Amino acid sequence: MAAPPRDDPWRAVDMINQSPPVDCSKPYDTSTLADKTILITGGASGFGAAFARHWARYGAHLIIGDVNDRAGEELVAELRSSSSPNQLILYQHCDVTSWSDQLALFKAAASLSKTKSIDAVVAGAGIVERGDPVTPSATSTVFDLPHALDSDTTTTPPPPPLKVLAVNLTGVMYTTHLALYYLPLNAHGDRHLLLISSIAGLVPLAGQTEYTVSKHAVIGLFRALRGTAWTKGIRVNVLTPYFVDTPLLPTPALALLAGGAKAELEDVVDAATRLMADEGIRGRALLVGPEMRVVDEEERGDGRRLRMVEGEGRQDGERRQAVWEIYGHDYERVETFVWRYLAVLNVMRGIRGWVGLVRDMLGICFGKRKRG
Repeated sequence: MAAPPRDDPWRAVDMINQSPPVDCSKPYDTSTLADKTILITGGASGFGAAFARHWARYGAHLIIGDVNDRAGEELVAELRSSSSPNQLILYQHCDVTSWSDQLALFKAAASLSKTKSIDAVVAGAGIVERGDPVTPSATSTVFDLPHALDSDTTTTPPPPPLKVLAVNLTGVMYTTHLALYYLPLNAHGDRHLLLISSIAGLVPLAGQTEYTVSKHAVIGLFRALRGTAWTKGIRVNVLTPYFVDTPLLPTPALALLAGGAKAELEDVVDAATRLMADEGIRGRALLVGPEMRVVDEEERGDGRRLRMVEGEGRQDGERRQAVWEIYGHDYERVETFVWRYLAVLNVMRGIRGWVGLVRDMLGICFGKRKRG
């Protein structure tokens, strides 16, 4: 199906203020990172720590929240030793499942910032399920393996383990809710919320049901927010990395990937930095995977199609790419129901005119909606 015409004033892609597709082959300007106040949850290790190390080199002020106090304090000491004395580098204990912890982190970031505001928030905290996803045990913490539900009728059966969901979804919702409040208080700087999903937000990850559910939910959060956050001047973007060898990746997953390609941490950092530095990118999602060799390109009327194959060794003049845009045409081509439905609504509005619109609004305001 063809995309809606570009000159349609009621195109959903324009109504949500989505920026043009991201060309990941083009360079970007990192100078915007200087003096930007960035709050990162889950920033003591993994992606969050890698982001902090990279962005500190460009003069960003960093407020890092995590539950791993030792790692967080060591990271801050490392960053302060190599950063400008004028840079704000702060670690604060923060359990993202605790509303009070997150609120305290945001308040500290805003109060200690030179501008008394926050430019960007990275919802980076996340954990995975630990345990054998096949064999149940008395100490299993894997959602798929219920146990001991009827072994003792005198006690209440234990609830399912939902810690992963609490951290990866409830924690992210807390972070997002606070970002929606604090970012608009920034009158002159950037207002950016960067969500971190995963390849598990796009495809099921066997044995990691809770993790898969949570990362699918983050994609849903992104797709909902990018249609509304722009009204507050907030740009929302999301990263969906493929498997990267970080402490978050469980041993069974490493075994499953043995001999196969994984994404590189440097590519994840590069993708996140592009989204953070380029303040014109709004409502975009980037997938970071193993570097692929682009073997063919074909121009089409509704975008560019790339064919790629995995391959070792770089040949002269070939193009390789690890970062790809996803959900880039939701409101143009993929979600046909959305724009078809909008087209119907627009026709109906045209037929009924402003009189019908005013009558409906008055009915909503004064509770005179039709029933039954």
